[in-house]
Amino acid sequence: MKSKKFIAVLILLNVVVLIGQVWPEGAPPFARAANIVCLVATLAFLVNEIRS
Repeated sequence: MKSKKFIAVLILLNVVVLIGQVWPEGAPPFARAANIVCLVATLAFLVNEIRS
């Protein structure tokens, strides 16, 4: 269950990043931070999945 919540957060972050890429004027002010958090969280998730 914890993994599903984490995946939902990653999807939400990916949506924010996608909005920033497709429509830069519509990106929220925290888009840069969301982009960095998304990349780090996705990397951590994938490394964790590979290990298990």
